[in-house]
Amino acid sequence: MDSMGALRRTHNCNQLGTDNLDQEVTLMGWVLRRRDHGGVIFIDLRDRWGITQVVFNPEINPDVHAKAHQVRSEWVLAVKGKVERRPGDMANPKLKTGEIEVLVDELHILNTSETPPFPLDEETEVSDNLRLQYRYLDLRRPEMADKLIMRHRAVQAVRNYLSDNNFLEIETPMLTRSTPEGARDYLVPSRVNAGKFYALPQSPQLFKQMLMMSGMDRYFQIVRCFRDEDLRADRQPEFTQIDMELSFVGEDDIITISEGMIKDVFKKTRDIDLKPPFKRMTYDEAMARFGTDRPDTRFGFELTNLTETLRGCGFKVFNSIIDKGGSVKAINAKGCATFSRKDLDNLTEYAGRFGARGMAWIKIKEDQWQSPITKFFTDDEIAAMGKVLEAEPGDLILFGADDTAIVNQVLAELRLELARRLNLVDNETFDFLWITDFPLVEFDTDRNRHSAVHHPFTAPCEEHLDLLESDPGKVKSRAYDLVLNGNEIGGGSIRIHSPEIQERVLKVLGIDKQEADDKFGFLLRALQFGAPPHGGIAFGVDRLLMILTGSDSIRDVIAFPKTQKATCPLTEAPASVARKQLTELHLRPDWKEE
Repeated sequence: MDSMGALRRTHNCNQLGTDNLDQEVTLMGWVLRRRDHGGVIFIDLRDRWGITQVVFNPEINPDVHAKAHQVRSEWVLAVKGKVERRPGDMANPKLKTGEIEVLVDELHILNTSETPPFPLDEETEVSDNLRLQYRYLDLRRPEMADKLIMRHRAVQAVRNYLSDNNFLEIETPMLTRSTPEGARDYLVPSRVNAGKFYALPQSPQLFKQMLMMSGMDRYFQIVRCFRDEDLRADRQPEFTQIDMELSFVGEDDIITISEGMIKDVFKKTRDIDLKPPFKRMTYDEAMARFGTDRPDTRFGFELTNLTETLRGCGFKVFNSIIDKGGSVKAINAKGCATFSRKDLDNLTEYAGRFGARGMAWIKIKEDQWQSPITKFFTDDEIAAMGKVLEAEPGDLILFGADDTAIVNQVLAELRLELARRLNLVDNETFDFLWITDFPLVEFDTDRNRHSAVHHPFTAPCEEHLDLLESDPGKVKSRAYDLVLNGNEIGGGSIRIHSPEIQERVLKVLGIDKQEADDKFGFLLRALQFGAPPHGGIAFGVDRLLMILTGSDSIRDVIAFPKTQKATCPLTEAPASVARKQLTELHLRPDWKEE
């Protein structure tokens, strides 16, 4: 291997063009491809910025040409030579550097490479585990590098926008105490405080509220958060939030600031001009129309509630469900009456994954409603359904009948599956929607108590305070989520700043004074010292970038992500540690899973 010595790079591999013709340049990078064309060797040299074709001609320098014969894929080179125009029939319009090449008269082999475990110069199906095991190679691929570059630009846009709007970037602790925030904490044993544990933060929620009580007025942080929960495509045990909190504001202030920030990010990463204000929809409307509080509104197939229309109908299955307090809802899949019986069986099987015990359907033909269940309905009942569903010949009606929560979940997922099968979704369309007026609490049947829909510090709507103790399920909160293409990318709320209201909300949640003091007494004490009205929001950086880059998983926009089993194939974490480390932490070194 050669030394760089006094050699210094003059340009990157995406920088040269016809303006540089006849210049002497020095490039450094990795060998993407090597081609031997009748004695002349062509190498595509790649770095973070792009690719430049470099040429080794024996007539120019036979020694350098002979040395280039050794070179293989992913070797690290430094080359020095003259920029020349490619012959007209050899120009590559797909490359920024496609009109030129560098005729090399000096070659330095800076490092060699083993044969990579998968090709880096083409689209090849590679298992996720192998990609993560060799992540440093995976990230050399231009499409992966581009995603990290876009992530950088997005975060820079956020920092600049919030700084320009008088926010202060302030760090909050990574080692804190365990507090009830919905998911399982990652715990860190303390060596100097035997038997006690820190928790890694699920979010900086309590600290950012106390920063408002400290008079900081506007705070933000690009912050790492940790949740020990089961993973999926859009979840990781550690993830990144754009976290912010503001004093003396209402919902509209935070929504306006957020829309401006998102607009700036899209402009500076994708050169897309968004046009706020974004649409708004209440939680109740979203659940009624789409069955979910994060609806994808780029296509139709909305839910229609048939519960009252079919109350007392001749179909006993539907009628018994309605009598028990359940719901009957349907989707009118316009133009889908051509679905085969196999298609319908597949949809029924898909619905079963989300709790459906079956799926009734009706095909609307020119002369009849075709289905095994139509015989149970009277002509009047069929006419009433047709009117509510706006049914026309060629339509397919898909029913959900069960507990309302199950019906909503099944039909919400079913409409997404229909959109996928029918290619109704344009991934270059970015459809933003604010969901507002969430319930403050929901009843947890397993624990036989109410739990917070967002968190215990979310403010109830002032006009519903009289219902807080008598009928908490009817109390709306001052919470809001931002949904993009059916993905929740941000959520927040106006917080409780009154000690008296905070105490009332904790009682509704079944959290007594002792438990409250134990879990977050430091926040409750801070509320006693003149807390300003305040609120905030947090955006998921990984999920936002997943959508911006058109990726299928947030793993593609994180430099070193974990697998769905929360392991790291690259470092083989988590791993066993030395017995001495365990005893220092006052943990049992002989612990084994039973």
